[in-house]
Amino acid sequence: MTAQANTALAAAASSSVAPLVEPAVISRDTRPLRLITCGSVDDGKSTLIGRLLWDTKAVKEDQAAALNRDSGKQNDLGLPDFALLLDGLQAEREQGITIDVAYRYFATDRRSFIVADTPGHEQYTRNMATGASTADLAVLLVDARTGLLEQTRRHATIASLMGIKQFVLAVNKFDLVGYDKAVFEQINHDFKALALSLGVRQVTAIPMSALKGENVVYAADAVMPWYEGPTLVETLELATLRTGQSTGFRLPVQRVSRPGESFRGYQGTVAGGAVKPGDSVAILPSGQLANVKQIVTFDLVRNAAVAGDAITLVLDRQVDVARGDMIVSLDAQPQTGLAFDAQMVALQPDGIVPGKRYWLKAGSRRQRVQVEPVSQLDLKSGKWISTEMLQMNAIGKVHLSFDEAAIFDPYDQNRATGAFILIDPDSNNTVAGGMITAKRTELGGLHAHEGRVILSLPADLAEQLLATELLSNRRDEVETRRLTTAEARDLFDDIDG
Repeated sequence: MTAQANTALAAAASSSVAPLVEPAVISRDTRPLRLITCGSVDDGKSTLIGRLLWDTKAVKEDQAAALNRDSGKQNDLGLPDFALLLDGLQAEREQGITIDVAYRYFATDRRSFIVADTPGHEQYTRNMATGASTADLAVLLVDARTGLLEQTRRHATIASLMGIKQFVLAVNKFDLVGYDKAVFEQINHDFKALALSLGVRQVTAIPMSALKGENVVYAADAVMPWYEGPTLVETLELATLRTGQSTGFRLPVQRVSRPGESFRGYQGTVAGGAVKPGDSVAILPSGQLANVKQIVTFDLVRNAAVAGDAITLVLDRQVDVARGDMIVSLDAQPQTGLAFDAQMVALQPDGIVPGKRYWLKAGSRRQRVQVEPVSQLDLKSGKWISTEMLQMNAIGKVHLSFDEAAIFDPYDQNRATGAFILIDPDSNNTVAGGMITAKRTELGGLHAHEGRVILSLPADLAEQLLATELLSNRRDEVETRRLTTAEARDLFDDIDG
């Protein structure tokens, strides 16, 4: 990238990436804000959360006693090892690293939180992706002495792919660089350029020392008088919950309930939208139609259900519905097809092998799929480069080809119905996690089919082609398939993309 391009990107980042702003009302009755800490190895993720729990009085007396006991000799500040509040595995304590995802709950006077401490080592990237899959906000830690590293960029990219659009850049260990404002401004500048390239525009940068508790819960005006921004807790209290469900009603069927001849219900957790008795629905992939007769939960009959509710849906007619099917609103249906585009993160040493048949699991549905890697993200340059195979921890774009109809929403429209995992049929290991980006059109181009070649074109263009000397004498051998205007528009949009 040229110097002029870098300057332009930096200027755009400064004007386009904004800190969190205060919402009108925050209620303690709303669900907890879910957040993750991520970043490279030894950037202080566990220590930060431990300090956060300690200063918000979320550590009970018995936990504090155990922490003091397990810490052994305290540090120069007379404080225990806060990381031990998160690192519960014996291997984590022996090696001083985070391996698995640890979840903790804490609250302030304004709201409650669920925080996930994720590992920084590259080999445990899959665990970081697990924590990011349910988060509303990411706290990305950076060691003030080293700045952005490759793993920092990897975690930021994965978090953005998972749909996280609120970031806190925690420039940690700031006491070790003498509270130098220039260091903070340079790291902030570098990250905001990265965030802009990832489509993230909501970033709050905070210089802090997790060990000393500076700008975590309490402001550090004495040592950083030049910093006038919020503390970490103040920023978290202003964050918004992720909703972003722009799809209609979705119910992936987990179980068919038939306790007697007079009752048949379809059980699952609502994955999007809302439903009420009388609504018309479709059952996918079969396409059968029905109306909602009743919504039942474990203790009552309900007048409506929304995303997150576990329900039993009773329909007004006998239809063939099985586990893995999806009941959806009639007027806002997901995409169905045999081919989709996706982005994924490879999670196992063998990576993703092109042409190999995997199991793809999305919700309660499991299907055979072939994966064709297309490109891979170069974390150093930020560019997508062509590839035929995804190695472990690689972030790539792929084509998915199914044996039978698949049902998806784009991930940016519905997290629950746009995400999937790949399972190796030989080892049963989860080899990748992915997000659907679009349905692959089956219109346009040449397709081999049962010894024939099919050329799909808009109707007027097909008529012109058939009138040429090449095909005019062989019209009886040509099968014409006419396209609607909308189908033709979709075809050319796909070619342009």
